[in-house]
Amino acid sequence: MAVPGAGLAKGLAVTLRTMTRRSVTAHYPDVQPELPPRSRGVIGLFEENCTVCMLCARECPDWCIYIDSHKETMPAAAPGGRERSRNVLDRFAIDFALCMYCGICIEVCPFDALFWSPEFEYAETDIRDLTHERDTLREWMWTVPEPPALDAAAEEPKELAAARKSAEKLAAKEAGEGQRPSGGPPSASPPPTSDSPPPPPAERPGRAEGEGDA
Repeated sequence: MAVPGAGLAKGLAVTLRTMTRRSVTAHYPDVQPELPPRSRGVIGLFEENCTVCMLCARECPDWCIYIDSHKETMPAAAPGGRERSRNVLDRFAIDFALCMYCGICIEVCPFDALFWSPEFEYAETDIRDLTHERDTLREWMWTVPEPPALDAAAEEPKELAAARKSAEKLAAKEAGEGQRPSGGPPSASPPPTSDSPPPPPAERPGRAEGEGDA
């Protein structure tokens, strides 16, 4: 059976505990808040990784990403090769008046060109100024925090392992080439001279010392 007035007593107890606690006031903007690393402030652009695949613009639910590009013909890398064409980024803009901060564009980018930045001070008096071009997006890129360190017992990423193996093979190859004699191939022995003794006869395997032929 419920005691009459128990709910009121609990409410008063919560009120009394709250009244005795010291209030904490955030002195913003004089003191900047400490935001968590994965805060969704704005989107930074690392345009060196952008290949103008248009995947972020196609997957955006609000259609707030505007991309313009043109094609350039690259000369052949080797004689006899063919020319290749590549997309060159002309414009990359995001309308943050329409953006709902879902992060789909960052998730679907296959080349890691978009990142979350905790920067949030970009308010404007005119809504048309909330469309930020790639220069501003690039400046926000340098406010992106570093990714958290991996667990010490975690498995090394396959990309790093492959890159390390390639670097070790290249270093071993360069070291082997540096130890080769300059006068001939690496496996060639120096030609015999008249003063040098003849080479010893090759030992035949499977015979004991001092054993003669039958």
